[in-house]
Amino acid sequence: MRKVKDPNLAQLLMQFRFAPEKKRLEQLDCAERLFAVIDRKKEYPFEFVCFRITGYHPKGLGELPLIKGEELLEDLRVFISKLSAQVAQPVVHVKQKVYTVEELAAACGVSTKTIHRWRKRGLLTRKFVFAGGKKRFGFLQSTLDKFFEDNPELVSKAKGFRRLTAKEKQQIIRQAALLAAKTTMSRYQIMEQVSAKTGKAHETVRYTLFNYERAHPDKRIFSRPWGVVSQATAGEIYKLFKQGCAVEELMRRFSRSRSSIYRLINLRRARALLGEKIEFIASDEFIEAGAKEKILSRSIDIDKPALRKNGKPLQLAGESFLPEYLQRLKSTPVLNRERERELFRRYNYLKYLACTIRAGVKPYRPQGRRLREIEDYLAEAETIKNMIIEANLRLVVSIANKHTTSGANLLDLVSEGNFSLMRAAEKFDYARGFRFATYASWAITKDYARKIPAETARPDKAAAGSLANVQRDMRTTAAADFAAVERARKSLVQVIADELDEREQYIILNHFGLVGSPLRKKSKTLKQIGDDLNLTKERVRQIELIALQKLRQSVSAEEFELLTG
Repeated sequence: MRKVKDPNLAQLLMQFRFAPEKKRLEQLDCAERLFAVIDRKKEYPFEFVCFRITGYHPKGLGELPLIKGEELLEDLRVFISKLSAQVAQPVVHVKQKVYTVEELAAACGVSTKTIHRWRKRGLLTRKFVFAGGKKRFGFLQSTLDKFFEDNPELVSKAKGFRRLTAKEKQQIIRQAALLAAKTTMSRYQIMEQVSAKTGKAHETVRYTLFNYERAHPDKRIFSRPWGVVSQATAGEIYKLFKQGCAVEELMRRFSRSRSSIYRLINLRRARALLGEKIEFIASDEFIEAGAKEKILSRSIDIDKPALRKNGKPLQLAGESFLPEYLQRLKSTPVLNRERERELFRRYNYLKYLACTIRAGVKPYRPQGRRLREIEDYLAEAETIKNMIIEANLRLVVSIANKHTTSGANLLDLVSEGNFSLMRAAEKFDYARGFRFATYASWAITKDYARKIPAETARPDKAAAGSLANVQRDMRTTAAADFAAVERARKSLVQVIADELDEREQYIILNHFGLVGSPLRKKSKTLKQIGDDLNLTKERVRQIELIALQKLRQSVSAEEFELLTG
């Protein structure tokens, strides 16, 4: 038997060793009465517990933590058992009927296992001295009456079970053997049929057949083995299932029913999902009424990205691949602000839903429907994440190219930058209104500074020619789009001249770098513009917002994106 966990209650039990026997008997009765009034869901101070058992308030203990009701009940059960062992009375001196475990089981028509289960549910025992001078657990009639009064359904259900006669056992075995020989029903279905015909509980039938096959291994009723599948076998079944092995093949190979195979697979799926780290950026939108319909009702055209391999963005295999990699990046679509926000909102909401549903998954009784729902949400979230990443791969190459001047290897920079981009996609808060490219650029640059110092990644002579080819290819790629960008820029500058006054033009042109060439933008901060116009920084910001509002109505979405992106 375990010890009393609460140190103060354990100390109190130790002190009782030196009290007179009559006093300890009184305190034993008080402890049992206290046990009867404790609520599992409440918390109690030790001072209350001590007073109810001893009749006095303890002093000098200071402020003690409250004891949870559930823990107090278990401690009191052990406390009463140990205290009764100190003052064990001969049964003949007790004024009421005392039952042993066996006598109580026979009187109630239940097994001794049921009696021990009742003890865990709150049936108190004391130790008494029975015939022969041996101390054993016993049950007072008054204690039994109180337990039966408080748990009528539990006792009534337990009394419905009784020991089977030899004839009844033979009948169950014979019927099960006939069904197993003539039908293709599963073990569970056969036991259900036998249970219905004999009027015995399913568990009774199962236990009878199990004991029979264990005692007569040469006269097996079922071809498939009993018992719990080992962890190694369960792991092998799950591995084969993930590799595409059909359930029927798994049933044949491991001699298990369909339901057993699915149960093992679902247990492994649940373990994998419960152990997976799912992070998302929370938003007040997610807990609003109708959020699911609002966020997920609109269908998002999710095409398979061109640069994906095994569901993930392609990683560079070597320098010879980089020119082809850059050519593919030319056809990768760029997300505008609205599309980007929509994707990030859906991405985080899908992971929020997955976390919410996962909280209700029971590890040992998972529902396949819930697991499938979580997996579907996570799969769609991963697809959206890949879209976002692939739409920003050119950003990584652009930033990596700027860091090659310090001697770092371009291939290492691009590969490391891709990983930084993936991490940035998981941490980006779309609700703040910033563009993802701004946040990702900061994250990639920071990782470059920390992980790839210039002195640890210098290209060797053999790579020099290849690196020159790569940089030349990048210049060619940039030149291909230069004409289109220049035309859009000139169109935008013309609209600014037509729609804005002189002061607004100066602020927009200088703040967004439309002064100078596209390759050498010259931008100023709001404070610098304020100094030029003799205005405060806040006033410049207000004028800029008004100007942007005018431009939003006058330019195309692409031109406005070019300005503010």
